[in-house]
Amino acid sequence: MIMKKDKMRFGESGTTNAADPAAPSPAAEGIDSSATPASVPSEQEVAELRSQATKGKEHWEQLVRTAADFDNYKKRAARERQEAVKFANESLLQKLIPVLDNFDMATAAATAPGGTIESLQTGVNMILSQFRQALTDAGLEEIDATNKVFDPNFHEAVSQQETADVPEGQVVQQLRKGYKLRDRLLRPATVIVAARPRPPQP
Repeated sequence: MIMKKDKMRFGESGTTNAADPAAPSPAAEGIDSSATPASVPSEQEVAELRSQATKGKEHWEQLVRTAADFDNYKKRAARERQEAVKFANESLLQKLIPVLDNFDMATAAATAPGGTIESLQTGVNMILSQFRQALTDAGLEEIDATNKVFDPNFHEAVSQQETADVPEGQVVQQLRKGYKLRDRLLRPATVIVAARPRPPQP
C-alpha cells in the first residue's frame, strides 16, 4: 500500500511538471512574438500634416502665379522693345517736321509773283540754321578739322600737300566735315595733310 501511494504521488508530480503536449504554442499558431502593434497617428500629428499640406498647396499656387506674371512681363518687355525700335526716331522727326514746313513755305515764296533771290536766300539760311539746331538737339556734333593737327581717330587723309606755311602733319584743307553722335564717330572729316617740302634737286 505504501508503494502504490508513492507511485501515485510520483505520477501526480510528473504530470504537474510536464508540459501539456496538446496545448498549442505561439509559433504553431503563426504569431510573431517580436512583432509590435501598428502605431496610430495622434490627432495633433494629423492636424500638423493637414497644415503642412495646406501650406504646400498655397506655395504651389503662389509659384504658378509668379510664373504667369513673369511670362507676362517677358511678353510686355519684348513688345515695348519692338515699339522702341520701331519709333526710335519719333523725337527727331518731330523736330524735323517744322524744317520741312519752312522748306515748303520757302519754295512757295520763291515761285510767287514778286519773290526775290534775296528773300529766298534769307529763308534758306534760316531753315539751315533750324535744321542744324534740330540735329544738335538730337546729339549730332560736327568735326571741324580746319587748321587742326591730323588725328586718325577723327580725320581721314586723302592726300598730302607739300608746304612750308604750316607744320608737317597739320590739316591744310578740309574737303568734307565729319560728324559724330555724342561719343560715337559717324563719319570722319576728309582732309588734306601738310607734308614737309622735299629739298630741291641739285
